[in-house]
Amino acid sequence: MAAVRLMGHGGLDQLEFSHDVPTPSPSAGEVLIDVHACGMNNTDVWVREGAYGSDTDPSEVSTWRRGRSTLEFPRIQGADIVGRIVAVGPGVDASRIGERVMVDFSIYHRPEGDDSLADIDYIGHGRDGGYAEYVAVPAENAYEITADIPDAGLATFCCAYLTAEQMLVRARLAEGERVLVTGASGGVGSAILQLARVRGAIPYAVSSPGKEDALRAIGAEDVILRGSGDLVGEVERVADGPIDVVADLVAGPLFNDLLRILRPEGRYTTAGAIGGPVVDLDLRTMYLKQLELHGSSQGTRTAFRRLVQYIQEGRIRPLLDRTFRLSDFHEAQRTFMGKTYIGKLVVVPDRHWDEVGAPFAHDRAAGDPDAP
Repeated sequence: MAAVRLMGHGGLDQLEFSHDVPTPSPSAGEVLIDVHACGMNNTDVWVREGAYGSDTDPSEVSTWRRGRSTLEFPRIQGADIVGRIVAVGPGVDASRIGERVMVDFSIYHRPEGDDSLADIDYIGHGRDGGYAEYVAVPAENAYEITADIPDAGLATFCCAYLTAEQMLVRARLAEGERVLVTGASGGVGSAILQLARVRGAIPYAVSSPGKEDALRAIGAEDVILRGSGDLVGEVERVADGPIDVVADLVAGPLFNDLLRILRPEGRYTTAGAIGGPVVDLDLRTMYLKQLELHGSSQGTRTAFRRLVQYIQEGRIRPLLDRTFRLSDFHEAQRTFMGKTYIGKLVVVPDRHWDEVGAPFAHDRAAGDPDAP
């Protein structure tokens, strides 16, 4: 089959497109999926670069599971998998063949009912993922989706929206509360804007100039421009009331100001640090204001099922910027790293391009409510 394999840590040259990758077979309890689309995520890039550091050296080459990596090379990345089940392994009902599914990308090492994420892994890291024509996954991770959403649009939800949902769960965002979202134009940030609205909360976006209208169309109450000077003062000017929760995906130099922005007993939650993972923290700000700080990554089975319900009920919508052929993966990842778009980029296997990818290959109008 055709697939993109990560051959080692490093630059784009470590991503090799090949037509000669063995097609997987489903083992007991698994299904084989004919991949129609797979969304792109920051984790793909950070794992390729080995950019997760260690507990003692933030610059050390390390993968997503620090000190306990399950990453083996070559590895097929790609977590946001959408496709159709074409075969089943022993123990899986053959009636599932033909289902259109979205994959919960998390690899759970704990039984149903145990929502601890302490030892979680994910498809595309601990086992091969969806940057390929076919992928085998645990049957329980493949959820049938009947909502009237194109495959490429459906592939925008999995990782970004599950990550966003879990962040808001950790921070206990409630109806009527105000949440400040950094990195709001990215996949996770734009998902937080929508999921905050689902909760009845009021999201404010922090982003770069030129994206204000699009972010308001997604759900932002208002937009604060990053780099405009006094962030604390700008938030106080724009927000109609105190900030209860900060959902941060940027960190870096913004971090201390974000804690200052929070009301006393406010909650900070993060699942990323695209502006820099090593930050200055004045502990006095944290303890004198009685703040809560939450780290978050991926999500639980419960959160994913809630996400599926939101999709089926039409309570959230995909934010697809554009699609790329699997064979043009280097171009796709360069565009992804450029961060000049809003929402998500999706890769489509070449053999499904005309039907799944081509209709969405051009640049989408940012914030267009009719964009899939």
